[in-house]
Amino acid sequence: MTTGVRRRMGVEERRQQLIGVALDLFSRRSPDEVSIDEIASAAGISRPLVYHYFPGKLSLYEAALQRASDDLAARFVEPREGPLGARLLRVMGRYFDFVDEHGPGFSALMRGGPAVGSSTTNALVDSVRQAAYVQILSHLDVTEPPARLELVVRSWISLAESTALLWLDGRRIPRAELEAQLVHDFAALLAVSAAYDEETGALLRRVIADEPADGPFADLVGRLTGFMD
Repeated sequence: MTTGVRRRMGVEERRQQLIGVALDLFSRRSPDEVSIDEIASAAGISRPLVYHYFPGKLSLYEAALQRASDDLAARFVEPREGPLGARLLRVMGRYFDFVDEHGPGFSALMRGGPAVGSSTTNALVDSVRQAAYVQILSHLDVTEPPARLELVVRSWISLAESTALLWLDGRRIPRAELEAQLVHDFAALLAVSAAYDEETGALLRRVIADEPADGPFADLVGRLTGFMD
């Protein structure tokens, strides 16, 4: 009979394991409800050993949020190929994959969780928003956006966040519909801005010219036309 031997982990490997365990627990329940004892048990180590790698729950929580924020920011990365509407729809699909899989953790990241007021937590949230902003500008092929376009993109990112948080509260609207609606919201915000700014208008015309008849933006036009009839 062979007896299993627990493999000894290096310092960084153990830290990464604890972060993964904590993130998994924080993703399923509010961080306030997860104890160090529970994290230690899930990792198969003692409570004092957790404190050997992290000085307290807050530091482990922030390390888990760092990993989550890196993952969330990466969801906005999309090859610059094909129509913009289809690209944004894929981005929203991956975004809501994260929200769906990490509901309590997503809420904690965006709302601050037990680390309200923590400069680290606030910086992580800002880094996700900035990464999303840079990626959307890349999709628009814009390096120095005019003020109105910056307003459109940042407002849309905030709208995606608030929509996801509201959706988590009961999930009363089908997820796929919300993903499509957010892509439509982006087009609508861009169109409203274009009515006030010629530079944004030129960008909108370029975007529309590349959209196929069966794309998300064309679908929005069809829905609005049907509403007006």
